[in-house]
Amino acid sequence: MDPRRPACGLPRRRRRQRRRTACGQAGREPDSSAGAPDPPSPFVASIDCAALPSGGTDLPLPAGGHLLLFADPADRRQGPAPGEVVHVPEGSAAVARPVGERVPFTAKQATRSYRRLEPQSCESFAVDRWGPAPEDEHFELAEELDDAWREVYGLPPGWDLQIGGHPIVLQNDPVHWAREKAGEEAEDWALLATWRCGDDVEELDGGVIHWVLRRRDLAALRFDRVHRYTDMA
Repeated sequence: MDPRRPACGLPRRRRRQRRRTACGQAGREPDSSAGAPDPPSPFVASIDCAALPSGGTDLPLPAGGHLLLFADPADRRQGPAPGEVVHVPEGSAAVARPVGERVPFTAKQATRSYRRLEPQSCESFAVDRWGPAPEDEHFELAEELDDAWREVYGLPPGWDLQIGGHPIVLQNDPVHWAREKAGEEAEDWALLATWRCGDDVEELDGGVIHWVLRRRDLAALRFDRVHRYTDMA
């Protein structure tokens, strides 16, 4: 398994700045398909699939339309989260939908995106390379490889939301977790998106939310099969 995976990061800006076409935005009522069920959780972000750079990820994402991401940080679930990722096809009738009683997250926009190869965390790489119980020297080698990668390519630009790539592992790797629960065909699981909660979610110390999905389900637009994992420092 290649420890590098392409990722598309969306650095955001405050809405009061000069307006341009947004490829991602947050902090408002989402525009969901007319007739679709009400979302089960607060709105996090909307991603314009057509605005993402070509080859920005290795995921079979929809070519057009918008992906809507939802999550309730107070719900610390680790597993299935139907309704928390929704695809709104291009040109479909859409209506704004208020979501729950939580104060909306900070209004932000991304008017640009970037593509980069994202290395796997040291711990996750060691497990994938040497099995579920790596030796100390395996972890040391993984850290040396990570240091070499960072020295050559540097750190990524700051971002709140990332599509694809590898998860931010604080306590547990959500892709590993999903694979362990799945058993057979475990390698089909991949990271769909990562949200760094930041000041929007004070109850999570350094909180991160991941949405994970099988590749075949993503290709078939079976977002009802998405899993969500909440982690914090």
